This record gives sequence, structure tokens and C-alpha cells, in this order.
Amino acid sequence: MYTVFLAGGIASGKSSVARALERRGAWRIDLDELSRAVLAPGSECVAEVAAAFGADLVDAHTGLLDRRALAERAFAAPESAARLEAIELPYIRQMLVRALEGGPCGQTEPELCVVEVPLLDRLEPMLGLADEVLVVDCPLELRRVRAIGRGMDAADFDARAANQPSDAYLRAHATTLLDNTGGPSDLAAHVDAWWDARAAAGWKGAANGQ
Repeated sequence: MYTVFLAGGIASGKSSVARALERRGAWRIDLDELSRAVLAPGSECVAEVAAAFGADLVDAHTGLLDRRALAERAFAAPESAARLEAIELPYIRQMLVRALEGGPCGQTEPELCVVEVPLLDRLEPMLGLADEVLVVDCPLELRRVRAIGRGMDAADFDARAANQPSDAYLRAHATTLLDNTGGPSDLAAHVDAWWDARAAAGWKGAANGQ
């Protein structure tokens, strides 16, 4: 199975690419979903979070974590946000490794697994698990215009973008850049070309940068 880590900044089109690959038969793993899964009731991660941010965050009867209250406490200051990240990331990484080793349940192993990575720098120690790091490349200002055009508040975009790896970082760690400065049809064509090139190589050859 050919494993791709798919990254890109906010409003880059990363999720659109992930969905397009999934439609073509790829097994898609969304790290945002794994981050929610590690906070399931009764998990070790929840126990650590409660110890760090308050036992009152966990419902005594259901074991459910009050995520909104946690966010209010954790993101009140950079130090507390970093503390939460330090707790969660090891569990997310462990869950990703188990998922990749186990494969999709009840399915024949697909030719391609695409891991949608919101913050590539947080996963840098695990880049060796990927056959290719595919970055959806789109300049910050164009992403900002697109996000605002879809209804996002400009200040919200700026705050989110500031907490993500820079475009320079993503480009430096990319095996392949997938251009998204054009329209949706252009991006779809780039995805098709990327897929066809890898499929033609039998998903075994080294990434060719196309």
C-alpha cells in the first residue's frame, strides 16, 4: 500500500484533494477524526487531560469530555495550548501507526492510503512512514481571499493561519507540490494527473514530482 501524507494550509484545498482521492479508491485517514477518537470516554488521553485541565471537564456518569470547556481553558494562553498538544499528540501518533498497520477494517487493502494532515510540523517525526508527502500549494493571500469569500471572518482566518506551518515549511518538506492557484477544474486535473502517474508506476516507484 502506497502511503501519502497530504498537507496544506487553511483553505488550500487539501480536503477537496483528499475527497477526490477517496472517490478514486484511496483509503482516507483524517487526523482530525483521530484527534477526536483519542478523547473517547475512558481513554488514557482523557484521563491525562482531566488531570491537567480539571476533572470537572469529564461527566462522572458518561465519561464524556466537555470539549468546548476544554478549548476555552486550553486556548486561553499559548502555554496551555502547548500543554494540551503535548498530551494529545503521542496518542494521535500511536493511533495513526495502529491504523496504518491494521489497514481498513473489512476491506481489501487499497493501493493508496492518504493521510490528511492538518499540521505537518506536528507529524514531522513520522514522515518516514509516508512514501510521499503531497502538499497542496496555494499562496497565503489567495487562500485568505477564498476563505473570506466562503464566509470566514478575516480575523479568524489570520489567527488560524498563524498557528499553522508556513508555506515555506510545507514546501521544504514536500515530496510533491500540487498547484491550486487555478479553479476547481484545474485542481481536479492536477489530481488526476498525479493519480495516473502513480498508478502507471504500480504505486511502487519513487515519487516523480509531477
